[in-house]
Amino acid sequence: MPAPFVTFEGIEGSGKTTQVRMLSEHLKAKGIAHVVTREPGGTPLADEIRFLLLSPREETVFPETELLLYEAARAQHVRSVILPALSSGRAVLCDRFFDATSAYQEFARGLDRESVDRFNLFASAGLAPNLTFYLDVDPEEGFIRLRGRGTRPDRIESEKMEFHRKVRQGYLTMTSRAPERFILLNGAPPPNEVFRLVREAAEARFGW
Repeated sequence: MPAPFVTFEGIEGSGKTTQVRMLSEHLKAKGIAHVVTREPGGTPLADEIRFLLLSPREETVFPETELLLYEAARAQHVRSVILPALSSGRAVLCDRFFDATSAYQEFARGLDRESVDRFNLFASAGLAPNLTFYLDVDPEEGFIRLRGRGTRPDRIESEKMEFHRKVRQGYLTMTSRAPERFILLNGAPPPNEVFRLVREAAEARFGW
């Protein structure tokens, strides 16, 4: 039986990457074999696509172009990294997966749900996470955290605040659509407090 596939979702600055790292450290301490990866990216080719997607540019990047690039990166990532890891008995922790495409390209960019769902299904080879943690924060709070990093905003981070509010609402809508898969967590508290809830949920679901 394939190992668990766990994803972490949230807007920019939600703390999901920190929670992925903390859960990985927890699994290492328990001797549980696993792989940590991210989207877009995870392979050399997918990382090149990530660079194309996130680099600020003067040229207009149309929603349809974004969708196809994200799905191309996902198709490579799933087949090169995620499926082989799961088949070999290693759990996979992934920083974003197809829910991000739905939140950003469907809810925020305005592409129709049927098209986004169809491309998500095709690129992921029918794979869906066993468990998804959604870390919810106000966009304003998320961007305060981003500014604290002192890094240059990428193309998506540079979008207007209204765009990020739509992304957040998209995520909240999706958590209500699939409550059996999503665990909605308040991402505002300190990381250790959030991770306690992540750890408890992972232990209850997978014995971690």
